[in-house]
Amino acid sequence: MFVRIEDTCISCGVCVDTCPDVFEMGEDIAITLVEKVPSTLIEQVEEAAYDCPVDAIILTDEE
Repeated sequence: MFVRIEDTCISCGVCVDTCPDVFEMGEDIAITLVEKVPSTLIEQVEEAAYDCPVDAIILTDEE
């Protein structure tokens, strides 16, 4: 699974609180620390995507 953050991010920090190993706050929006999600963190990343209030976390099977 691959992850990215859309420009619609409002910097609420939900993703960082849910999975700090994959997300961190950038200057304007959250950023991803990895493109390919490690298998051990998939569940946390899916939870972060589900909880994102503006659906800015995009999960895909391809790069």
